[in-house]
Amino acid sequence: MIQMLPKQPLKNFALSTGSYQSFIDKMTELAKNKVSAAAYFANVHMFIEAQDSEAFSDLIHKADIVTPDGQPLTWMLRLLYGIKQDRVSAMDFMPSMLARMQQEQLSVYFYGGTQEMLDKADAFVKKEYPSLKVAGLYSPPFRPLTADEENDIAANINASGAGLVFVFLGCPKQEKWMAAMKGKVNAVMTGVGGSIPVTIGMQKRAPLWMQKAGMEWIYRFAQEPKRLFKRYAYTNSKFLWVFFKQFIKLRILKPLRLVK
Repeated sequence: MIQMLPKQPLKNFALSTGSYQSFIDKMTELAKNKVSAAAYFANVHMFIEAQDSEAFSDLIHKADIVTPDGQPLTWMLRLLYGIKQDRVSAMDFMPSMLARMQQEQLSVYFYGGTQEMLDKADAFVKKEYPSLKVAGLYSPPFRPLTADEENDIAANINASGAGLVFVFLGCPKQEKWMAAMKGKVNAVMTGVGGSIPVTIGMQKRAPLWMQKAGMEWIYRFAQEPKRLFKRYAYTNSKFLWVFFKQFIKLRILKPLRLVK
């Protein structure tokens, strides 16, 4: 059995820890061995989804890998537990993993998005990673799948020989899909969300200084203010409140109790 990366609980949310390279190595190992596994890229939005939903929190706990995608989560690990954790964002991971899969001669599968996006992704991969095998690309219907459809999709992915499936359905839909397909799809599934349009050049990414400052969300908000306003207003404010309570509990009250 392949050993997964260690995890550190943040309230009711467990994050995988390790260097950026260790995540690439572990995903590659899972892909080589065709392990049915689910890997999530966690940001503030996902963290708050888990606070609000016990069912979604349970999915997080059952995930094989949960990377610290959002910079605020790496800060939380450091300020609460003293863990200096690399950020492992989907936007950085995807090109790194495409290059690694090409190097290892392993195949990938793209699941999600529109057919137009998949066509552009296919063209991008052929240009930038010419010797990488794309085992398949599938744009699912924008409705709940039937049990028969799920089984057919799993059978098609397995027949393709893919070791890694990039899933981009958006959070929390993609995480729920991967959880449902775990044990059916013989590959490591990773939810890369909105990283694919950035990777293939359909959207621009925030400047590096904004990424390091944890302000990438502002750049995304400027691109889609109507869609993201309500989400960011709620998730960002609730994240600060949750962090504040945990900081008081772990860094102030707990040391005081130990002194007594």
